[in-house]
Amino acid sequence: MPILDRYILREVFRTWLGVTAILLFVLVTNQFARVLGKAASGELPKDAVFALLGLTSVQYVSVLIPVAVLIAIMLALGRFNRDSELTAIYACGVGNARILRPLLLFAALLAVLLAWLTLVVVPQSLLATAQIQADASKLIDRGGLEPGRFHTENTGGAVVFVERVDDQGMLRNLFLQRRTEQRVEAAVARRGRISEDQDSGLRTMLLYDGERYEGVPGSVNFQVIRFAEHGIPVRVKSGKVNTDLPKLMPTSQLIGSAEPSHNAELQWRLSSPLSLFALTLIAVPLCRASPREGRYGRIALGIMIYVLYSNLTEATRSWVERELFPSKIGIYWVPVSIVAVAAVMLWWQERSRRQPRREGTR
Repeated sequence: MPILDRYILREVFRTWLGVTAILLFVLVTNQFARVLGKAASGELPKDAVFALLGLTSVQYVSVLIPVAVLIAIMLALGRFNRDSELTAIYACGVGNARILRPLLLFAALLAVLLAWLTLVVVPQSLLATAQIQADASKLIDRGGLEPGRFHTENTGGAVVFVERVDDQGMLRNLFLQRRTEQRVEAAVARRGRISEDQDSGLRTMLLYDGERYEGVPGSVNFQVIRFAEHGIPVRVKSGKVNTDLPKLMPTSQLIGSAEPSHNAELQWRLSSPLSLFALTLIAVPLCRASPREGRYGRIALGIMIYVLYSNLTEATRSWVERELFPSKIGIYWVPVSIVAVAAVMLWWQERSRRQPRREGTR
């Protein structure tokens, strides 16, 4: 590989690694705070926190790769432009086509990685994430009770408190309360356990050696029942994931489908690798700025172009799903339009760069 190609590729690769790491750290930190909040409130088991973080990190990487490539190229070539290295490169007779060669090679390598992520890994991670959340909800509803804290049932609005759990799995010193219309039912028991019918999904909380109080708050009409054994049935969630959602389906199942939602999802997955080439082409003319603009003068413009690109892609995806846009054209018109704009900008810059030289030879 020529020295110039190696130099450009090295600078862009280093910058891309830094940009990706910073953006990924910000997103994962934000996600960690949300997941930790759910675990603290009892909506998620503590042992599922890091599994969710790992799965969401894979999803974040697939989203960050295109925008990180755009920013990395603009930062690296922007430094070349600020330090007059681009001027020296152009003075040696090197044009934009030569500069694009290592950049397109870099984009091609990342496109292979991104295609593998979006077509294979991300659907699997989304399915695993949905399954973990469904299992967590099912576990909590089935009595994944943490001793020493109040737990609110998602079904029925019952409040349960367990002081401790012994070595045999028996619940000790229980308190249970639930409200039905204006009446309140409360029960206390020395011990209890949870029994569940796997076929019907009906859970029964069995209480032993306790008392049950039932009545309307504010009145003296209360019933007190002492019991040796008392069962309270509660129906829980199935914990099953809807695998018919297009985003959870494997790519092989989307191929050949006539469903508009399936076509939109497949096109969105295929358009992600294509976006790398489109954003790489548009980044080169964007980095050309006057010395007064500084190194970061065009970064905001590049981010605006990416936001516009992303919004157009999502909008077209929605249009294809609702059959408001031809599926044969689909999402692909967005990266093709970016490539066309980039080609015009590159041609104009090459024309402007060579025009003064031609006039001087006349």
